[in-house]
Amino acid sequence: MSMNDTIADLLTRIRNAQNANKTSVAIPFSKTKLSICDVLLSEGYINEVNVEGEVKKDIIVKLKYYEGKPVIELLKRVSKPGLRIFKSAKDIPSVNNGLGVCIVSTSKGVMTDKQAREKNCGGEILCIVS
Repeated sequence: MSMNDTIADLLTRIRNAQNANKTSVAIPFSKTKLSICDVLLSEGYINEVNVEGEVKKDIIVKLKYYEGKPVIELLKRVSKPGLRIFKSAKDIPSVNNGLGVCIVSTSKGVMTDKQAREKNCGGEILCIVS
């Protein structure tokens, strides 16, 4: 069975692992997923990201909890394969008045909404994290 939306699968695996209070989750490897996980790591939403395996690679994500609750409260896919959402740099939305992060895929790579505005790059709004 083929998977159409691999980014939604990544977000769902993280959400389900946090609901089950897991310490880590394995996700099938892709460069886009790895760059999304790197953004989550740099913003402090997860503890660690590792790539394991030679032929069939997996991304191992160590989840982060604070006082027994997951750090990520909201993890929502915005742009979908059936309806892509593109925004210019000035139109990229702010999440929770700057407390959350909007992950954007630009021509200069995957980055946060704040970085995209600083570099004046628009792109596809992948997901919202808070």
